[in-house]
Amino acid sequence: MKEKFIEGKTYKLPSSLTPFQEEMYVHLINWKWGNNINESGIYQKKDKNGIVQTYEYDAILPKSVHKNYPLIYPPILMDLQEHRKKYYFKFHQHFNHMASSQAANANLFLPLLIHPKANDIFSLLKSDFKSLATAKLYKGFRIEFWDGNSNEERGLLKDHSSLSGTDSDIAIAYYNHNNDLCLWLIEHKLTEKEFTECGGFKSKDRDKTKHLCEKNFFEILSNKNYCFHHSFKGREYWNLTDENKSFFVNHAKHNSCPFKGGMNQLWRNQLLGFSLEKSGMFKEVYFSVVKHPKNKALDKSIEQYKDLINHNSRFSVFDSKEVIEKAAKLNDSDLNSWINWYKELYKI
Repeated sequence: MKEKFIEGKTYKLPSSLTPFQEEMYVHLINWKWGNNINESGIYQKKDKNGIVQTYEYDAILPKSVHKNYPLIYPPILMDLQEHRKKYYFKFHQHFNHMASSQAANANLFLPLLIHPKANDIFSLLKSDFKSLATAKLYKGFRIEFWDGNSNEERGLLKDHSSLSGTDSDIAIAYYNHNNDLCLWLIEHKLTEKEFTECGGFKSKDRDKTKHLCEKNFFEILSNKNYCFHHSFKGREYWNLTDENKSFFVNHAKHNSCPFKGGMNQLWRNQLLGFSLEKSGMFKEVYFSVVKHPKNKALDKSIEQYKDLINHNSRFSVFDSKEVIEKAAKLNDSDLNSWINWYKELYKI
Protein backbone atom coordinates (compact mmCIF):
# COMPACT_ATOMS: atom_id res chain seq x y z
CA MET A 1 0.00 0.00 0.00
CA LYS A 2 1.11 3.55 -0.70
CA GLU A 3 -0.30 6.95 0.05
CA LYS A 4 -0.37 9.28 -2.93
CA PHE A 5 -1.20 12.99 -2.90
CA ILE A 6 -3.27 13.95 -5.97
CA GLU A 7 -4.95 17.30 -6.54
CA GLY A 8 -5.04 18.17 -2.88
CA LYS A 9 -6.23 14.75 -1.64
CA THR A 10 -4.40 11.77 -0.15
CA TYR A 11 -5.31 8.35 -1.48
CA LYS A 12 -4.44 4.94 -0.01
CA LEU A 13 -3.70 2.89 -3.11
CA PRO A 14 -2.09 -0.43 -4.06
CA SER A 15 1.59 0.02 -4.87
CA SER A 16 1.59 -1.59 -8.33
CA LEU A 17 -1.07 0.02 -10.51
CA THR A 18 -0.88 0.78 -14.21
CA PRO A 19 -1.59 4.40 -15.19
CA PHE A 20 -5.11 3.40 -16.30
CA GLN A 21 -5.76 1.53 -13.07
CA GLU A 22 -4.58 4.47 -10.98
CA GLU A 23 -6.78 6.84 -12.98
CA MET A 24 -9.80 4.59 -12.43
CA TYR A 25 -9.06 3.94 -8.74
CA VAL A 26 -8.80 7.65 -8.00
CA HIS A 27 -12.03 8.33 -9.90
CA LEU A 28 -13.86 5.49 -8.13
CA ILE A 29 -12.61 6.61 -4.73
CA ASN A 30 -13.85 10.13 -5.46
CA TRP A 31 -17.25 8.66 -6.36
CA LYS A 32 -17.23 6.73 -3.06
CA TRP A 33 -16.35 9.82 -1.06
CA GLY A 34 -18.92 11.86 -2.99
CA ASN A 35 -21.57 9.38 -1.87
CA ASN A 36 -20.64 9.94 1.79
CA ILE A 37 -18.65 6.73 2.21
CA ASN A 38 -15.46 8.14 3.68
CA GLU A 39 -14.22 5.17 5.71
CA SER A 40 -11.46 3.00 4.21
CA GLY A 41 -11.99 -0.70 3.61
CA ILE A 42 -9.85 -3.52 4.98
CA TYR A 43 -7.81 -6.11 3.08
CA GLN A 44 -6.05 -8.95 4.88
CA LYS A 45 -3.47 -11.38 3.60
CA LYS A 46 -0.66 -13.53 4.96
CA ASP A 47 2.91 -12.35 4.62
CA LYS A 48 5.81 -14.63 3.73
CA ASN A 49 5.98 -15.79 7.35
CA GLY A 50 2.34 -16.81 7.40
CA ILE A 51 1.26 -13.92 9.60
CA VAL A 52 -1.97 -12.17 8.64
CA GLN A 53 -1.39 -8.52 7.84
CA THR A 54 -4.16 -5.92 7.63
CA TYR A 55 -4.13 -3.10 5.10
CA GLU A 56 -6.45 -0.15 4.60
CA TYR A 57 -7.44 0.85 1.08
CA ASP A 58 -9.66 3.72 0.03
CA ALA A 59 -10.97 1.78 -2.98
CA ILE A 60 -12.52 -0.91 -0.75
CA LEU A 61 -15.95 -0.40 0.76
CA PRO A 62 -16.05 -0.65 4.58
CA LYS A 63 -18.00 -3.58 6.03
CA SER A 64 -20.47 -1.16 7.58
CA VAL A 65 -22.04 -0.48 4.14
CA HIS A 66 -21.83 -3.93 2.52
CA LYS A 67 -25.44 -4.77 3.40
CA ASN A 68 -26.63 -1.70 1.49
CA TYR A 69 -24.96 -2.70 -1.82
CA PRO A 70 -23.87 0.88 -2.59
CA LEU A 71 -21.99 -0.26 -5.71
CA ILE A 72 -25.08 -1.85 -7.33
CA TYR A 73 -27.51 0.17 -9.45
CA PRO A 74 -30.57 0.28 -7.13
CA PRO A 75 -33.28 -0.81 -9.64
CA ILE A 76 -31.48 -4.13 -10.29
CA LEU A 77 -30.80 -5.13 -6.68
CA MET A 78 -33.98 -7.18 -6.21
CA ASP A 79 -33.34 -9.18 -9.38
CA LEU A 80 -29.71 -9.71 -8.39
CA GLN A 81 -30.82 -11.16 -5.06
CA GLU A 82 -33.59 -13.29 -6.60
CA HIS A 83 -31.14 -14.58 -9.19
CA ARG A 84 -28.85 -15.84 -6.43
CA LYS A 85 -31.73 -17.77 -4.90
CA LYS A 86 -32.42 -19.64 -8.15
CA TYR A 87 -28.87 -19.84 -9.49
CA TYR A 88 -26.55 -19.25 -6.60
CA PHE A 89 -23.19 -17.68 -7.34
CA LYS A 90 -20.51 -16.45 -5.03
CA PHE A 91 -19.74 -12.81 -4.76
CA HIS A 92 -16.06 -12.49 -5.60
CA GLN A 93 -13.57 -11.83 -2.85
CA HIS A 94 -13.32 -8.27 -4.14
CA PHE A 95 -17.01 -7.72 -4.86
CA ASN A 96 -16.95 -4.80 -2.42
CA HIS A 97 -13.97 -3.22 -4.15
CA MET A 98 -14.89 -0.12 -6.12
CA ALA A 99 -13.18 -1.65 -9.17
CA SER A 100 -15.09 -4.95 -8.87
CA SER A 101 -15.55 -6.35 -12.36
CA GLN A 102 -18.31 -8.61 -11.08
CA ALA A 103 -20.33 -5.65 -9.79
CA ALA A 104 -19.63 -3.66 -12.96
CA ASN A 105 -20.83 -6.60 -15.05
CA ALA A 106 -24.17 -6.67 -13.22
CA ASN A 107 -24.47 -2.90 -13.50
CA LEU A 108 -23.85 -3.02 -17.25
CA PHE A 109 -26.17 -5.84 -18.28
CA LEU A 110 -28.99 -6.29 -15.77
CA PRO A 111 -30.60 -2.88 -16.38
CA LEU A 112 -30.89 -3.87 -20.05
CA LEU A 113 -31.93 -7.49 -19.56
CA ILE A 114 -34.82 -6.71 -17.21
CA HIS A 115 -36.00 -3.75 -19.28
CA PRO A 116 -39.20 -4.14 -21.37
CA LYS A 117 -37.24 -3.10 -24.47
CA ALA A 118 -34.47 -5.67 -23.96
CA ASN A 119 -35.06 -7.19 -27.41
CA ASP A 120 -34.63 -3.82 -29.11
CA ILE A 121 -31.40 -3.16 -27.24
CA PHE A 122 -29.74 -6.53 -27.79
CA SER A 123 -30.72 -6.70 -31.45
CA LEU A 124 -28.56 -3.60 -31.86
CA LEU A 125 -25.65 -5.33 -30.11
CA LYS A 126 -25.91 -8.71 -31.84
CA SER A 127 -27.13 -9.08 -35.41
CA ASP A 128 -28.62 -12.59 -35.02
CA PHE A 129 -30.53 -11.68 -31.85
CA LYS A 130 -34.31 -11.85 -32.25
CA SER A 131 -35.65 -12.17 -28.72
CA LEU A 132 -34.55 -12.88 -25.18
CA ALA A 133 -35.44 -16.43 -24.09
CA THR A 134 -37.04 -15.24 -20.86
CA ALA A 135 -38.27 -18.72 -19.87
CA LYS A 136 -34.69 -19.98 -19.76
CA LEU A 137 -32.16 -19.50 -16.96
CA TYR A 138 -33.14 -16.52 -14.78
CA LYS A 139 -35.41 -14.39 -16.98
CA GLY A 140 -33.20 -15.27 -19.95
CA PHE A 141 -29.77 -14.78 -18.37
CA ARG A 142 -27.47 -16.12 -15.70
CA ILE A 143 -24.55 -14.49 -13.90
CA GLU A 144 -21.39 -16.61 -13.42
CA PHE A 145 -22.82 -19.11 -15.89
CA TRP A 146 -21.79 -22.73 -16.16
CA ASP A 147 -23.84 -25.78 -17.06
CA GLY A 148 -24.38 -27.03 -13.50
CA ASN A 149 -25.97 -25.62 -10.35
CA SER A 150 -24.42 -27.41 -7.36
CA ASN A 151 -21.01 -28.16 -5.86
CA GLU A 152 -21.62 -31.88 -6.47
CA GLU A 153 -21.53 -31.38 -10.25
CA ARG A 154 -18.26 -31.11 -12.18
CA GLY A 155 -19.82 -29.70 -15.34
CA LEU A 156 -19.27 -30.50 -19.00
CA LEU A 157 -15.62 -29.46 -18.79
CA LYS A 158 -15.21 -31.55 -15.61
CA ASP A 159 -13.43 -28.68 -13.89
CA HIS A 160 -15.97 -27.37 -11.38
CA SER A 161 -15.70 -27.51 -7.60
CA SER A 162 -16.79 -25.29 -4.74
CA LEU A 163 -13.58 -23.30 -5.21
CA SER A 164 -12.99 -23.04 -8.95
CA GLY A 165 -14.12 -23.86 -12.46
CA THR A 166 -14.79 -22.33 -15.86
CA ASP A 167 -17.71 -19.95 -16.07
CA SER A 168 -18.71 -16.86 -18.01
CA ASP A 169 -19.47 -13.62 -16.20
CA ILE A 170 -22.90 -13.57 -17.81
CA ALA A 171 -24.75 -15.75 -20.28
CA ILE A 172 -27.72 -14.55 -22.31
CA ALA A 173 -30.15 -17.08 -23.77
CA TYR A 174 -31.91 -15.89 -26.92
CA TYR A 175 -33.71 -16.95 -30.07
CA ASN A 176 -32.13 -16.12 -33.40
CA HIS A 177 -34.02 -15.23 -36.57
CA ASN A 178 -34.55 -18.94 -37.28
CA ASN A 179 -36.09 -19.33 -33.80
CA ASP A 180 -33.15 -21.49 -32.69
CA LEU A 181 -32.29 -21.32 -29.00
CA CYS A 182 -28.79 -19.84 -28.73
CA LEU A 183 -26.50 -18.64 -25.96
CA TRP A 184 -24.18 -15.67 -25.70
CA LEU A 185 -21.33 -16.11 -23.21
CA ILE A 186 -19.70 -12.87 -22.08
CA GLU A 187 -16.54 -12.26 -20.05
CA HIS A 188 -16.45 -8.77 -18.51
CA LYS A 189 -13.28 -6.91 -17.57
CA LEU A 190 -12.99 -3.51 -15.90
CA THR A 191 -9.43 -2.65 -14.79
CA GLU A 192 -7.78 -6.08 -14.99
CA LYS A 193 -4.34 -6.25 -16.60
CA GLU A 194 -4.74 -9.79 -17.92
CA PHE A 195 -7.16 -12.68 -18.28
CA THR A 196 -6.85 -15.66 -15.96
CA GLU A 197 -3.73 -17.64 -16.85
CA CYS A 198 -3.23 -21.40 -16.70
CA GLY A 199 -3.27 -22.67 -13.13
CA GLY A 200 -1.80 -26.02 -14.16
CA PHE A 201 1.32 -24.40 -15.59
CA LYS A 202 2.14 -22.92 -12.17
CA SER A 203 0.69 -25.71 -10.00
CA LYS A 204 2.89 -27.25 -7.30
CA ASP A 205 1.33 -30.61 -8.25
CA ARG A 206 2.56 -30.41 -11.82
CA ASP A 207 5.21 -33.02 -12.64
CA LYS A 208 7.56 -31.14 -14.93
CA THR A 209 9.02 -34.39 -16.23
CA LYS A 210 5.74 -35.43 -17.83
CA HIS A 211 3.46 -32.37 -17.86
CA LEU A 212 5.27 -30.64 -20.68
CA CYS A 213 3.84 -27.18 -21.32
CA GLU A 214 6.65 -26.53 -23.78
CA LYS A 215 4.99 -28.98 -26.19
CA ASN A 216 3.06 -27.36 -29.01
CA PHE A 217 -0.62 -27.63 -29.87
CA PHE A 218 -0.28 -30.60 -32.23
CA GLU A 219 2.06 -32.48 -29.87
CA ILE A 220 -0.38 -32.13 -26.98
CA LEU A 221 -3.25 -33.33 -29.16
CA SER A 222 -1.11 -36.37 -30.03
CA ASN A 223 -0.48 -37.06 -26.35
CA LYS A 224 -2.96 -35.23 -24.16
CA ASN A 225 -1.24 -36.46 -21.00
CA TYR A 226 1.41 -33.83 -21.60
CA CYS A 227 -1.17 -31.46 -20.11
CA PHE A 228 -1.50 -31.38 -16.32
CA HIS A 229 -5.22 -30.63 -16.57
CA HIS A 230 -5.83 -33.72 -18.72
CA SER A 231 -3.70 -36.34 -17.00
CA PHE A 232 -3.82 -35.17 -13.36
CA LYS A 233 -7.20 -33.43 -13.18
CA GLY A 234 -9.19 -35.37 -15.79
CA ARG A 235 -10.55 -32.26 -17.43
CA GLU A 236 -12.10 -32.19 -20.89
CA TYR A 237 -10.17 -29.25 -22.31
CA TRP A 238 -8.01 -31.13 -24.79
CA ASN A 239 -10.70 -33.66 -25.75
CA LEU A 240 -12.95 -30.78 -26.78
CA THR A 241 -10.04 -29.01 -28.45
CA ASP A 242 -9.34 -32.16 -30.45
CA GLU A 243 -12.97 -32.33 -31.56
CA ASN A 244 -12.84 -28.67 -32.62
CA LYS A 245 -9.22 -28.37 -33.68
CA SER A 246 -10.11 -26.73 -36.98
CA PHE A 247 -11.33 -23.73 -34.98
CA PHE A 248 -7.76 -23.06 -33.77
CA VAL A 249 -6.54 -22.79 -37.32
CA ASN A 250 -3.28 -20.90 -36.68
CA HIS A 251 -1.96 -23.05 -33.85
CA ALA A 252 1.26 -23.74 -35.78
CA LYS A 253 2.38 -20.16 -35.07
CA HIS A 254 2.94 -21.19 -31.44
CA ASN A 255 6.01 -23.25 -30.52
CA SER A 256 4.61 -24.29 -27.14
CA CYS A 257 1.16 -24.62 -25.58
CA PRO A 258 -0.74 -21.47 -26.62
CA PHE A 259 -2.85 -21.53 -23.47
CA LYS A 260 -0.30 -21.02 -20.68
CA GLY A 261 -0.92 -17.27 -20.46
CA GLY A 262 -3.84 -14.92 -20.92
CA MET A 263 -5.41 -16.92 -23.75
CA ASN A 264 -6.21 -19.68 -21.25
CA GLN A 265 -9.41 -18.07 -19.98
CA LEU A 266 -10.56 -17.27 -23.52
CA TRP A 267 -9.89 -20.85 -24.63
CA ARG A 268 -11.81 -22.38 -21.71
CA ASN A 269 -14.85 -20.16 -22.28
CA GLN A 270 -14.83 -21.08 -25.95
CA LEU A 271 -14.64 -24.77 -25.00
CA LEU A 272 -17.60 -24.28 -22.68
CA GLY A 273 -19.52 -23.06 -25.71
CA PHE A 274 -18.49 -26.08 -27.79
CA SER A 275 -19.52 -28.45 -24.98
CA LEU A 276 -22.95 -26.79 -24.68
CA GLU A 277 -23.54 -27.16 -28.42
CA LYS A 278 -22.42 -30.79 -28.27
CA SER A 279 -24.84 -31.49 -25.42
CA GLY A 280 -27.72 -30.08 -27.47
CA MET A 281 -28.65 -27.48 -24.85
CA PHE A 282 -28.21 -24.66 -27.37
CA LYS A 283 -28.09 -24.63 -31.16
CA GLU A 284 -25.28 -22.06 -31.33
CA VAL A 285 -23.08 -20.57 -28.62
CA TYR A 286 -21.05 -17.41 -29.09
CA PHE A 287 -18.40 -15.95 -26.81
CA SER A 288 -17.47 -12.29 -26.34
CA VAL A 289 -15.28 -10.12 -24.16
CA VAL A 290 -16.58 -6.73 -23.03
CA LYS A 291 -14.17 -4.31 -21.41
CA HIS A 292 -13.78 -0.71 -20.34
CA PRO A 293 -12.94 1.39 -23.44
CA LYS A 294 -9.73 2.68 -21.85
CA ASN A 295 -8.43 -0.72 -20.78
CA LYS A 296 -5.75 -1.51 -23.36
CA ALA A 297 -3.79 -3.99 -21.21
CA LEU A 298 -5.93 -6.90 -22.41
CA ASP A 299 -5.42 -6.17 -26.10
CA LYS A 300 -2.29 -8.30 -26.51
CA SER A 301 -3.99 -11.53 -25.39
CA ILE A 302 -7.14 -10.63 -27.33
CA GLU A 303 -5.21 -10.07 -30.55
CA GLN A 304 -3.22 -13.27 -30.04
CA TYR A 305 -6.45 -15.21 -29.59
CA LYS A 306 -8.10 -13.61 -32.60
CA ASP A 307 -5.09 -14.58 -34.68
CA LEU A 308 -5.09 -18.14 -33.30
CA ILE A 309 -8.70 -18.65 -34.42
CA ASN A 310 -8.26 -16.66 -37.65
CA HIS A 311 -10.78 -14.03 -36.51
CA ASN A 312 -13.64 -16.52 -36.31
CA SER A 313 -16.97 -14.77 -35.74
CA ARG A 314 -17.78 -17.09 -32.83
CA PHE A 315 -15.56 -14.78 -30.76
CA SER A 316 -15.90 -11.01 -30.57
CA VAL A 317 -14.85 -8.03 -28.47
CA PHE A 318 -16.67 -4.83 -27.62
CA ASP A 319 -16.58 -2.23 -24.86
CA SER A 320 -19.02 -0.81 -22.35
CA LYS A 321 -19.22 2.50 -24.20
CA GLU A 322 -20.67 0.67 -27.23
CA VAL A 323 -23.33 -0.91 -25.01
CA ILE A 324 -24.31 2.50 -23.65
CA GLU A 325 -24.43 4.04 -27.12
CA LYS A 326 -26.80 1.33 -28.35
CA ALA A 327 -29.07 1.73 -25.33
CA ALA A 328 -29.09 5.51 -25.78
CA LYS A 329 -30.62 5.09 -29.25
CA LEU A 330 -33.93 4.10 -27.63
CA ASN A 331 -34.15 7.43 -25.79
CA ASP A 332 -35.99 5.77 -22.91
CA SER A 333 -36.23 7.68 -19.63
CA ASP A 334 -35.38 4.70 -17.40
CA LEU A 335 -32.47 3.73 -19.62
CA ASN A 336 -31.24 7.32 -19.72
CA SER A 337 -31.20 7.43 -15.91
CA TRP A 338 -29.13 4.26 -15.85
CA ILE A 339 -26.80 5.55 -18.57
CA ASN A 340 -26.06 8.72 -16.58
CA TRP A 341 -25.44 6.71 -13.41
CA TYR A 342 -23.19 4.17 -15.12
CA LYS A 343 -21.16 6.77 -17.03
CA GLU A 344 -20.55 8.78 -13.89
CA LEU A 345 -19.47 5.78 -11.84
CA TYR A 346 -17.22 4.12 -14.42
CA LYS A 347 -15.88 7.23 -16.14
CA ILE A 348 -17.22 6.44 -19.59
